[in-house]
Amino acid sequence: MIQSPGQRFPKTHRLLRHADFERVYKQGRRHFAAHMTVFYLARVGEAADGSVGSRVGFTVSKALGGAVQRNRMKRRLREAVRLQGVPAGLNTDVVINPKRTLLTAEFVDLRNEIAKAFVVIEKTLQHKKEKR
Repeated sequence: MIQSPGQRFPKTHRLLRHADFERVYKQGRRHFAAHMTVFYLARVGEAADGSVGSRVGFTVSKALGGAVQRNRMKRRLREAVRLQGVPAGLNTDVVINPKRTLLTAEFVDLRNEIAKAFVVIEKTLQHKKEKR
């Protein structure tokens, strides 16, 4: 099935550079879910590439399987995030690391976990802003 450009996960919402992934891992916070671990870090101002809003990246370790399984995990996560939508008010970098159980999980469960993760991220960052 060929997708029209409007249906894709836009490049402006993707986390692509290795340095950005490293920054999220080292300075960010974590949210644990049944089928994934979500790392997130609030961005102040604009990113180096000029993008504003949330960016999402996906990493899958070689320990989770061969290339076919790893790519399937990334495709499922990318589609779940695309369908769920990234909250507009957040200015964060998010990295999602799946667990092996993601391959056998129901897609509805993945969407629910991602939705819950974004709610937790939003609440945590709101709370952090209010403390300042």
